[in-house]
Amino acid sequence: MRTHFIAIGGSAMHNLAIALHEKGYQVTGSDDAIFEPSKTRLEKRGLLPKELGWFPEKITSDIDSVILGMHAKADNPELLKAQELGLKIFSYPEFLYEQSKNKTRVVIGGSHGKTTITSMILHVMHYHGINVDYMVGAQLEGFDTMVHLTEENDFIVLEGDEYLSSPMDRRPKFHLYQPNIALISGIAWDHINVFPTYENYVEQFEIFIQKITNGGILVYNEDDSEVKRVAEAATNPIRKIAYSTPSYSVENGTTLLETPEGDMPIEVFGAHNLNNLAGAKWICQNMGVDEADFYEAIASFKGASKRLEKIAENKNNVAYKDFAHSPSKVAATTKAVKEQYPDRKLIACLELHTYSSLNAEFLKEYEGSLDAADVAVVFYSPDAVKIKQLEEVTYEQIAKSFNREDLIIYTNPAAFKEYLFHLKFDTEKIALLLMSSGNYGGLNFDEVKTLL
Repeated sequence: MRTHFIAIGGSAMHNLAIALHEKGYQVTGSDDAIFEPSKTRLEKRGLLPKELGWFPEKITSDIDSVILGMHAKADNPELLKAQELGLKIFSYPEFLYEQSKNKTRVVIGGSHGKTTITSMILHVMHYHGINVDYMVGAQLEGFDTMVHLTEENDFIVLEGDEYLSSPMDRRPKFHLYQPNIALISGIAWDHINVFPTYENYVEQFEIFIQKITNGGILVYNEDDSEVKRVAEAATNPIRKIAYSTPSYSVENGTTLLETPEGDMPIEVFGAHNLNNLAGAKWICQNMGVDEADFYEAIASFKGASKRLEKIAENKNNVAYKDFAHSPSKVAATTKAVKEQYPDRKLIACLELHTYSSLNAEFLKEYEGSLDAADVAVVFYSPDAVKIKQLEEVTYEQIAKSFNREDLIIYTNPAAFKEYLFHLKFDTEKIALLLMSSGNYGGLNFDEVKTLL
């Protein structure tokens, strides 16, 4: 099978390209910009395009399928050539469905927690030597790629993103997978550039539930009132299983999960992660792993990359980075770190980096999200606002939105870095939390390690 990727350098796209290469497909691709780690990983397997740019001459009639990435525009010259030749053109999720039509599809959806839950499931399967196909949105310990596809595996576990499928296909990705087993972890308004109202956003999850195959299973978080309402209102012929946050305690910086065999120490922490764990347990049980085997495996799960990832620690201080950027994620992550380290000064730093978080109207959703922090810091780049062609966000709007009088706000990367490097790690007990889907205007996280 010959497959060509338009925009092969993307995080998801390059992983799919590698997965198909390893499956024996003949893979080619193009892109106008390829960054690390995609560049090195493609180069290692001989898949890196010889030069950057779009080359319609690469598109020939012997190509079996063209996969179109979100980075490509509708007027992309390679796409236009593929359309002219009448080639089969797939969005990323469409192609994943094609690859899994004869498998049991397990799809993990939700505004937050889906990467962690998918990662937990894969960790448990890997621990017990159960081979499954998968697609997950983070690099996992023990896994070479974020996508794995075979002919022989019975299950495929897919992280179900609600964002758009491709420039040509405006349907949310998770509408295309038609799950046999589905999970919804939470619903909190996001992607406001695509879903302009809260009701419109919630509707996508209602449609997702309708896409579950007849006789399939919906596992849902009943602690989330919107998820509970949407799940219970669904009338299609599926089985529903509710889950909630299990009982746990924190002793000397270690979280103990209550199990039928007694309290068990685990590596992850925070009520939101324990909630994620409960959802993962139900999915694993419906994939044939019993409760005792689940607990045995999950004890060693350290978390997904960039999800409450510990970057440095010494006797009195600890530093974490986290992908949190939406209001609900920021609130849950900040609360989790304070609960885990109640005797340390929690300095929580949030970069407003996404389209939603830099939108003046949406900012008010952040009210109270940093309340668990002893010191709350917000960083945003006026340049990022201009690049995203948004109205200018003012210092006063941010201060008002978070509704916290002692909020510290930085707009200059150098000034923010100077603030970090003058924290009193040598005389105070500090828990530093860096939350962003960006890098604070160029912060090297390896340098943060040297502070402790």
